[in-house]
Amino acid sequence: MPSGAADRCPTLGGMSHHHGPLPGGPAGARRLTLLFLVPAALLTVLGLLLLWPGSSSPPAQPAEGLTRYTGEVQAVTPAPCAASPGDDAVPADQVCGTVEVRLADGSEVTADIPNGPGAVRVEPGDDIVLLRLLDGEGGVSETYSIVDHERGRELWLLGAAFALAVIAFGRWRGVTALAGLGLTFVVLLLFVVPAILDGKSPVLVAVVGAAAIMLTVLYLTHGFSVTTSIAVVGTLASLTITALLSAAATAGTHLSGVADETANFLSITEGEINMRGLLLAGIVIGSLGVLDDVTVTQSATVAELSQANPAYGFRQLYGAATRIGRAHIASVINTIVLAYAGASLPLMLLFAAGGTPVSELLTGQLVAQELVRSAVGTIGLITAVPITTALAAYAAARGARPAIDEPRSAAPPREDPWAAFADRPD
Repeated sequence: MPSGAADRCPTLGGMSHHHGPLPGGPAGARRLTLLFLVPAALLTVLGLLLLWPGSSSPPAQPAEGLTRYTGEVQAVTPAPCAASPGDDAVPADQVCGTVEVRLADGSEVTADIPNGPGAVRVEPGDDIVLLRLLDGEGGVSETYSIVDHERGRELWLLGAAFALAVIAFGRWRGVTALAGLGLTFVVLLLFVVPAILDGKSPVLVAVVGAAAIMLTVLYLTHGFSVTTSIAVVGTLASLTITALLSAAATAGTHLSGVADETANFLSITEGEINMRGLLLAGIVIGSLGVLDDVTVTQSATVAELSQANPAYGFRQLYGAATRIGRAHIASVINTIVLAYAGASLPLMLLFAAGGTPVSELLTGQLVAQELVRSAVGTIGLITAVPITTALAAYAAARGARPAIDEPRSAAPPREDPWAAFADRPD
């Protein structure tokens, strides 16, 4: 390049081109993000200290007379089924017989072939889980029941394949993403779940836990930069809006949080848990995963647009990035609704088979609960786009200003490759 060309080219002279952070990392943008992030981080740490669960409760003991074992199926011996008293015939789908199982300690036991809807189907060589039931006076006799397949090895192999695929494609960024995923599970298992079981407010626990996940995982995955900081601020703001909307929606639709057998059992066995609060906590934590995707994308989009055309000001950056955000939101909305519909599909099939009217199906508590999740999560995502885009565009516009007030040479307009088709009749 001829001498002085860098001085005449604003992209090569006045600004360095680097991927990720907003141009130049302006002091104003750093102050703006720190103004939000420092109080948020302090409040998150304070919330963790105040809501941290007390002394761990003793581990749950198995039901009296029940012991869990693992073993390998050695042989399956079918046999004719005897009709139950009062029944004239044996159901055609009923399978009877015995299963020989070698337990992990080397002993061999016999169990009946499982029957009933969803019963485990076993073959020789399968690894299974059994329950031993002591019965009779003094527990002198015992029976074994096959309850599930033992699938730990298969899950470990799948997890290893998942990790290798992420690292092979993402390289170092994939390693940091896996580390962030590990931290997410640590926060959920060591703070969120124990704190809720300890009787703390599920909503406060979810908000604090989500903030802790976001503040650590986003920086770990995407690095310390103004771009990431703006995404964090946008996520915090949208997460707060989502929590408030969730509280208003669940109260307005009179949802109790007890909509299925699992929630009903939990409300009976753990009476101190606020089930409506638990529903709100689920909405907040479920929204976080999609929120950070949208905010990081919008912040990075503004950064790339600003680097591609440093002459863009706030309005041009905001308008261009918002158009990209609309396309992103349109696809994400469909993803959210389909995810919740898939989770509720067995229930919807059950109601449809029973001839339940559509209006009654949609207004029932379980389906209404999923509708509230979808609607609130979508509104939270929609608010994330303008908030994050505006912050990023403001920071980029300030960073793109030249250090001295010298006129910039206007870049020649780029030819629109679609212009030739604009005036063609349909």
